[in-house]
Amino acid sequence: MEIVLNKILSEIRHQEDKLSSQMMQTADEAYQMTLFLKEMLFSIKMKVLQTGFKDEQQEINFFKNIKPQILGKLIYYNKLFRIETTCPVSTGRIHQSYFENQLKILKSEYKESISNEDFYRYYRAGRTDRDHSYFRLGKINYHDGLKSNVFEIDLSFSTYYDNKVAHIIANELIYTFLLTKINPEKNPDTILNGDGNKDISWTNSQNALIELIYALYASKSIAYGKIGIRKLALIFQILFRTPLNDIHHSFHRMKTRAGSRTVFLDQLKISLEEYMDKDL
Repeated sequence: MEIVLNKILSEIRHQEDKLSSQMMQTADEAYQMTLFLKEMLFSIKMKVLQTGFKDEQQEINFFKNIKPQILGKLIYYNKLFRIETTCPVSTGRIHQSYFENQLKILKSEYKESISNEDFYRYYRAGRTDRDHSYFRLGKINYHDGLKSNVFEIDLSFSTYYDNKVAHIIANELIYTFLLTKINPEKNPDTILNGDGNKDISWTNSQNALIELIYALYASKSIAYGKIGIRKLALIFQILFRTPLNDIHHSFHRMKTRAGSRTVFLDQLKISLEEYMDKDL
């Protein structure tokens, strides 16, 4: 059994674009994506239960990189639906206060359930030395003092830590969404107002955009490098209406990938030089 991450991300993005083109309300779009992702996750679960994994590395890759992308988006859209459908008003100070409070709740949950744990530091550092313990079925160590929700998950389809990665991904997405709500002037619908701007979208891979963002950050090309990587990523997500999943971990994977670590930047240089040559 081989489930390819790029194919899954492409299917998710296609569905998001499809719903976005229908100009739905945010709550309706979130509800439809929740149904779509729930069905996708169930379908993949059936494949895993029926065929299993061919080796340890495939199993680790699935629970570390593939399942969390689907589950993370599912958690995100479900929470997005709940946030939108409980918002008291559509504009004004009460509206902004509501989203500011939601951000405080998110930060509190992040501090209590995510950032204070050793696993979070392990994951953020891009480490792999304990992957065989964190991302393989039946390897849960109860001596670690895990939270009680470990007993509520399906241990035939979860290592417990894949759920944690999913929540990290969901947290990043919800954080970005809430910031655009709290700062209306930064909302994509405000910045990109008008029919002429609806086609402004990122049409390359998420990794390509993350590579570009980190290059601009490392070179201090924007605001002399005074803008943090998280804020810089938010700007690009808003500009291109493209949510980015866990940019820090994606960057760590780029640092250790085989071949060129700057695939997109290399291709940019080639494309520009070819374009220059056309005028000669």
